[in-house]
Amino acid sequence: MKRVPLAIAAAVAAVLALTSCSGGAGATTQASDAAAANAPDDLNIGNFLDITSWDPSLADIGFDGPYLSAVYDALVALDKDGKPVPALAEKWEVAPDDLSITLTLHKGGVFSDGSPVDADAVVKSLEYLKAGARSGEAYTNVSSFEAVDDHTVKISLTQRDDTILYFMGLGRSYVMSPKAIAAGTLGKQPVGSGPYTLDGTKSVAGSEYHFTKVPGYWDAKAYSFKNLAIFPIMDATARQNAMLSGQINVQYGDITNKDAAKQQGWNTISRVSGWAGLVITDHTGAKNKALGDLKVRQALNYAFDGAAILKAVGSGAGVATNQVFPDGGSINDPSLNTQYAYNVDKAKQLLADAGYPNGFDISMPMSPIFEQWKPAADQALAAIGVKVTWDNMQMPDYQLNAPNYPMFISFLAMDGNEVATVARQVTSKQWFNPTPDYASNSVLKPLVDKVHGTKGADQTAAIKELNKALVEQAWWSVWYQADNTYYSVPGIKIQPVIGMMFPTLRYITKG
Repeated sequence: MKRVPLAIAAAVAAVLALTSCSGGAGATTQASDAAAANAPDDLNIGNFLDITSWDPSLADIGFDGPYLSAVYDALVALDKDGKPVPALAEKWEVAPDDLSITLTLHKGGVFSDGSPVDADAVVKSLEYLKAGARSGEAYTNVSSFEAVDDHTVKISLTQRDDTILYFMGLGRSYVMSPKAIAAGTLGKQPVGSGPYTLDGTKSVAGSEYHFTKVPGYWDAKAYSFKNLAIFPIMDATARQNAMLSGQINVQYGDITNKDAAKQQGWNTISRVSGWAGLVITDHTGAKNKALGDLKVRQALNYAFDGAAILKAVGSGAGVATNQVFPDGGSINDPSLNTQYAYNVDKAKQLLADAGYPNGFDISMPMSPIFEQWKPAADQALAAIGVKVTWDNMQMPDYQLNAPNYPMFISFLAMDGNEVATVARQVTSKQWFNPTPDYASNSVLKPLVDKVHGTKGADQTAAIKELNKALVEQAWWSVWYQADNTYYSVPGIKIQPVIGMMFPTLRYITKG
């Protein structure tokens, strides 16, 4: 099938997965143990998309997680809050000068081709990932990888990097067989040291993938299902029918099936995954003079009723907010959510104060995937006199062309890690932000510098200060954060992880 870019897939997923979170917070350990005892031995997942590539250097973090985590070991994992935790790397030590990280590897790992998982193999994997078109994001500040001994690897950095361990845990530290890397065959045939191996005799590319559990796997407790199958089913109705028939027992959820899931006695779990709104690429007025004025950007925020848009497009499953830091996280400040309470009169006054009493003209891109938000945008912008010329294009062209416009509608995935959020949403080059211009803002630049110059609690405080300033500077027009939702049969529980559209297998357990 034609591949859909992650950001576009996320937008599709937002429509299909805006489901309200159901309870379970009061479940006791005793009840969980009983559920685990009665859990099925087979894990059959209904995923939203097919595997992008079995090659971790080319794979997509979003929906590829279940596939890749079945066959590969990751050096680093994440906990439910996005904090790096040990995996194949049992521990690590960051040097006092922050310019190197030393990893201690688990001993005894074996690739499915029989070769050992040692420091040399890990170095080859890391070098391969650093050169990867997608995976290289994690290693932009790495100068070298070194095998110190058979089970110790040193990562040397060109500068302090507060995000590398997070990105490694998010899905950028899978270890591959050096033989397979050299052969260039990973895209078709994965060769890792993970808890399962791909069964090529039963699997049908694009339709179903079956896996065989590895006997004596070193971390077997984390992967308790005897058999594993993953079915890429893009159509929500087909995915629901597959679960009703018993073909799958875990699925990426759809809001229209919430009541049916409850009637079936399925578990439902949700967590925010991304934000919908206007991405503003021109804060200096270079492309559209009006957007260089803070009052104009603030007017745009007052013009949109995020709660109403969430209700209309997302059936209320999410949180109306002005922030890009995830709801419920350590940085998100609920009090900021009323900063731009819907007020058309206030928006008009700000535009008048900025010298645009009759509004202004602007061109924006439009693609079928974002048509669901277009009526709200048309209504809000017309109400304050902003005249939009929509340039229609197909989905593959949207990601390529949208950032060339002064602003555009998008749905962007969020990160559970606060420093990574600063990097991806503000400071680093991304498809949606090809020329970051925060340094031109006299308020934001010193705050970003403060984030990069502090650690620990001081850094957290600095990011909170930056978050407040980003809202006040109307860096975007964020309407709401949308939920990802998953259904599972009794006995199987899922822990959503912000940053993963579908959690890796370590977060799908019996219980």
